[in-house]
Formats: sequence, structure tokens, C-alpha cells
Amino acid sequence: MLRDRSDVVFWGALGAVALAGVAFTHTVANEYYYTAVYAILQATMMAVAWNILGGFTGYVNFGSAGFFAIGAYTTVALGKTLEGLPLPVMIVAAALLCGLIGLGLGYLTLRLKGVYFSIATLAMAIVFETLMTNWAYVGGARGAYILTPESHLWFDSYIEMLFMVMLLLTLGSIAISRALIRSRLGRGLAAIRDDELAAECAGVPTLKLKLISATLMGALMGVAGAPYPYFVTFVDPASAFSLFVAVNAIAMPMIGGTAHWIGPVIGALLVGTAQQVITVTVSSELNVLFVGIMLVLFISLAPQGIVGLARKYWGRKR
Repeated sequence: MLRDRSDVVFWGALGAVALAGVAFTHTVANEYYYTAVYAILQATMMAVAWNILGGFTGYVNFGSAGFFAIGAYTTVALGKTLEGLPLPVMIVAAALLCGLIGLGLGYLTLRLKGVYFSIATLAMAIVFETLMTNWAYVGGARGAYILTPESHLWFDSYIEMLFMVMLLLTLGSIAISRALIRSRLGRGLAAIRDDELAAECAGVPTLKLKLISATLMGALMGVAGAPYPYFVTFVDPASAFSLFVAVNAIAMPMIGGTAHWIGPVIGALLVGTAQQVITVTVSSELNVLFVGIMLVLFISLAPQGIVGLARKYWGRKR
């Protein structure tokens, strides 16, 4: 009964957020707010995606920016090949392509553990960046400009439509993450994270579960990157494969807490909002410094993140 009640609360909260997003598009005229909130939502979705492999499974991935960039370049390539292709089709294509790449790379790298796996994923991201830099069809090192479509449905501007698209995608990724961690598959991933050898001895199909985790992570990262070219209207390897993107995807779940589905959401909303405030009031160059300081503090003082601190506090109170 308690589980059913929590499900009602969760889905009610998601619906309320979606309705609040619709109301936001009808009450706010300044396009800067849509840009800022879009960036926070994108970071939230990337944090949720990273946490599926890095948090639930315990395999820290340094190549998350590679999947995000591949999703973005999927949109660029399809836009050049098939003009006028709807954004939802590009999002689905990016999900399929990045999911397949996640599956393939997972099969090659998930037999490695610890720092060796992390270095392998970082190397893969560098390989992808080199390929995009030398692929002239999508702009190569010079980058490519993207023209936003004139049609934006019933919204007043295209940025409003992109905001709603990213909001719905983010809510969907949160729902997937929560369903995953509460399922039998999620319990298997938790067993792998706690002690992979013991899980394998107990009959858990560790490789299969890790491949599913890597595939889902790659697909969600690709979905987060698919609308990005229309958001910035210019994509080049330096920005798509940015270190800042990869650092954010890792830092936000760790600050929020990687063992629970809501941890990446809390970390992304907290850090993402702070970054937007710093960008406006101080300088965008301080964003990486801020994330680095926060990450060091939480790893040193609260390794379980904000969710871990909250659980410890309520445990003492009880």
C-alpha cells in the first residue's frame, strides 16, 4: 500500500511539474529564463543518465560527453541529409544510435574495473571527438550552423518549444531511473555495485545487466544531446565534447547522491541553478571552479551526497 501511495505522489508530482512548465510558457516573456532553465534541465537529464551506470552499477564513466555529443551530431547529420525532419524523429534516432554505441562500448570495456574502465571511457570520448573533428560533412573542426525551423507549434517562440521538449524528456528520464532502481534489474545493479564477485556467485547475470545499464545510459545521453544544436544554433567538437559537460555529468550525481534516483535530480538542480546565477552575476569562467570546489567538499566530507546526509540525519532523529 505504501508503495502504491508513493507512486501516486511521484506521478502527481511529475504531472504538476509538467503543468507548471506549460503555465511558465504562458506567463514569462523573457527568453533568457527559457535559456537558463533549459540548461538546468539538460544538466539534470545528463546527471540522471550518468547515474544509471556510474551510480546504480558503480562503473564511473568519464566519457559521458561523448554520448551527448554524438546525440547532437546525429541531429546535425540528419538535418543536412533530410531537411525538415521533425525534432522527435531526430531524438529517437539519437537514442537508438547512442544506445547501440553504449552497448558496443560496454561489451568492450565493462570487463575492466575501477580506474581502468574510467580511462577506457575517456579514451573512447577522445576517439569520437577526433572522428567528428575530421568529418567534413558535419562541419569538422570549423563546426556547423543550425537553422531553427520556422514552425514552433502553438508556442510563441522556438526556445519555448525546446524548453517544453527538454522538460518532458527530463521528466521521462527521471521516471525511467526511478522505475529501474525499484525493479529486479535495479536490485541486480545494486548487487554489482556493492560486490560484483559475490553477485556473480549468487547467480546474478552481471555482464548482461551491465550491458543493459550501459545501453540505457548511452540512449538517455543521446536524447539529452539531440535538441542541443537547435538550442545553441552552432555545434563544433570543442563545445560538444567539452570537459565542462563531462565534469557536470559526474559532479551533479555525486553531490546529490548516487545511490538513490532523486540524488542526481537534487544535485543538478542545486549546481545548475548556482551556475546560472554565477554566470549572470560574476562570470561564466567560474562555473568549472565552483563545480570543482563543490565536488571536492562533498567527496571529502559527505561521500554519500545530499541524500546520504539526509538519510543519516533522519536516522539519528528516529
